[in-house]
Amino acid sequence: MRDFLLYYGMFAVYYVIAINSLYFVIMMFSFKNIIGILKSSIYSRFQALSGSEQVPPISILVPAYNEELTIIENVRSLLSLNYPRYEVIVVNDGSKDDTLQVLTREFKLEESGHMPIQPLLQTSDIRGIYHNPAYPNLYLIDKENGGKADSLNAGINLAHYPLIASIDADSLLEKDALIRIAKVYMENPEETVAIGGDIRIANGCKIEDGVVSDIRLPDKFLPMMQSVEYLKAFLGGRIGWSAINGLIIVSGAFGVFRKDYVIKVGGYREGYPGEDMNIIIKLHKYMLENKLPYRVAFCPDAVCWTQAPDSFRILGSQRRRWGRGNLKNMIEYGQHMVLRPKYKIFGMLTLPFNILFETLNPYFRITGLLALIGYTLMNMTNANVLLLYGLLNIIYGVLLGVGALLLEEIAFRRYPRIRDIVKMLFYTILMFFGYRQIGVIWRFLGHIEYLRNNNSWGTMTRKSWQADGNKNISSLEARG
Repeated sequence: MRDFLLYYGMFAVYYVIAINSLYFVIMMFSFKNIIGILKSSIYSRFQALSGSEQVPPISILVPAYNEELTIIENVRSLLSLNYPRYEVIVVNDGSKDDTLQVLTREFKLEESGHMPIQPLLQTSDIRGIYHNPAYPNLYLIDKENGGKADSLNAGINLAHYPLIASIDADSLLEKDALIRIAKVYMENPEETVAIGGDIRIANGCKIEDGVVSDIRLPDKFLPMMQSVEYLKAFLGGRIGWSAINGLIIVSGAFGVFRKDYVIKVGGYREGYPGEDMNIIIKLHKYMLENKLPYRVAFCPDAVCWTQAPDSFRILGSQRRRWGRGNLKNMIEYGQHMVLRPKYKIFGMLTLPFNILFETLNPYFRITGLLALIGYTLMNMTNANVLLLYGLLNIIYGVLLGVGALLLEEIAFRRYPRIRDIVKMLFYTILMFFGYRQIGVIWRFLGHIEYLRNNNSWGTMTRKSWQADGNKNISSLEARG
């Protein structure tokens, strides 16, 4: 028994070495590309594009379910973007709060009985479309509850432009975010099917009229942890994956897509807790099976600020949903695409990596740790094996976190104060003492929920963007 526990524990040690070594390789791709991205950002004339007729128009889709506390600032933010031609389509997904009322009251929207809507994708019943000529590029769809994917499909049916952008209702775009991401599209419009933006945590920032006017790190523990976590995931991972056209996800909080290809793959799929990953997998699959040249890009300087959960209950719900979504996508698409050469980088590298090091990660880490604890208890003279496992996790994780901070400092510097850098470095180390382990358990619990056929979108809580938002807490119900 001791030998079995030791051998399995050593397997877990090698697994940790393998997964982190691969993360380092991906990060090296990020470093390789960050200089080019930086030069492009500094020397490009993207600001001049904000007045150019050559820039493609975009339809911004905003699914909204019980968003009465954040939707006004969200829409104000979107209406003030530096972009020549675009429209904002808010889709009220059968909200049970006053989302519809606050929107119609704030922007004096009135129901339009003759607004054309194309039935390109099937959706839940539309109850009405609202518009006000004083805000010519703002539309509001009121529909029966059908989930986030259903809302995005309803927005596509009304969208008038060839590019669509999906934005979460609790998120705020920087004024130049859309023009920056459009510039990436204009570099290769024929082949670009999707572009992801960079997501940052807005907790702690000062918000005025829907704009982040003063960037600050969160004061609370959980949002601060997520700030560091997002930095590592987006700058340390997605730049590298996009460089080899192996990106598997464009965050649902902010992404731009070619509408024609989204329609060709059947639109967003309902009943998927990971609908943002699902649409990217379907785009990869369609383009590769039809032998069409394409790319799924990432634009790290197009920034979207979003609210992060600040309680273990809500964060746990979000992470279990992510676990369910990832497992569901891997089971349904993995068996058809993994290690099949016709799916190129995506089938030969992205999906095997995701299955081995993301989907199965909780099992190997939890069981490996338990095996080493069991072995140590049976043979107290070799406790150093357990110590080695712990140190490898911490050292590798800290190095990856520091790498992401370096990328941030080299290229973007959204946090100019030295004390902010020190704080992020401190939390990069701190997350390996409990936070990471809880995250692994949440993903494991998400898998259990999937096996119990729980496909709901989950429970989220919104707070007002106002400074005294703590007084305005709204608990939302399961969606979709």
